Amino acid sequence: MTDVDRLAFPVTGTRAAPAPRPRAVKGFAAGQRRFLVLSWLAPALAVAVWEVLARSGWIPPHVMPAPSTVAWTGIRLTVAGTLLHDLGISLLRAATGFAVGGGIGFALGTLVGFSRLAEALVDRSVQMVRAIPFLALLPLVIVWFGVGEGAKVFLVALGVAFPIYINTTLGIRQIDPKLLELARVQGLGPWRTIRRVILPGALPSVLTGVRYSLATAWLALVVAETIGADSGIGFLAMDAREFLRTDVIILTITIYALIGVLADSIARLLERRLLAWHPNYAPKGAR
Repeated sequence: MTDVDRLAFPVTGTRAAPAPRPRAVKGFAAGQRRFLVLSWLAPALAVAVWEVLARSGWIPPHVMPAPSTVAWTGIRLTVAGTLLHDLGISLLRAATGFAVGGGIGFALGTLVGFSRLAEALVDRSVQMVRAIPFLALLPLVIVWFGVGEGAKVFLVALGVAFPIYINTTLGIRQIDPKLLELARVQGLGPWRTIRRVILPGALPSVLTGVRYSLATAWLALVVAETIGADSGIGFLAMDAREFLRTDVIILTITIYALIGVLADSIARLLERRLLAWHPNYAPKGAR
């Protein structure tokens, strides 16, 4: 078999060598890692300064215990099983509320984005409810749901629904009219236009709403877990307040912050995966 034959008819069982990765993509990945390290530089420096000031007595232990003391408290609560139990319950409440509120917000946002009539019927009421603070709703929520899990999930769902609703509506309304005209020229029907043009075009805005709603979910959960809770991270903080356990309170605040960073990182990963076709999210070498 000649060399030409080998190129035209490759031998069965052999695997073609993978295409070399563009240098620009590799450079982009290296740059991303450097930025990731830099993003943690300021928090690490703040923790180091906090540790030095606390150990030297500049910060009283009952006001702000040292980070090492907070970390040791977290280890003890983890070994005892208390922290993991409360963390799991809080995560379940947040996930359930996010699923319910996110689904409702996306459905209403899609409806209002496509229909001016739906906007006239729905949007004004949604904006009025959105302006009501969580604390103002607490007495009514207790009357409706009592102090059980339903009240907590309801508050989280309520906080999550609005960012997704607003960003979904905005994303659909901001679709370039030229793309819709192109879809008509290509003979795409309404459903194919929605699936192939409108929803992909609105996806960046929808994912931005997801990022906002992830932060709002934890804010709502903090408020929700003050309603007669006997478990969860919020309950752990409220119980620590009664006994003036500042180290436990700081630990719960740190957990909220870390979970928020983790949730935002997951949302960013979704953006990079789902919007790989978008020029603003693709590596420079892959454009």
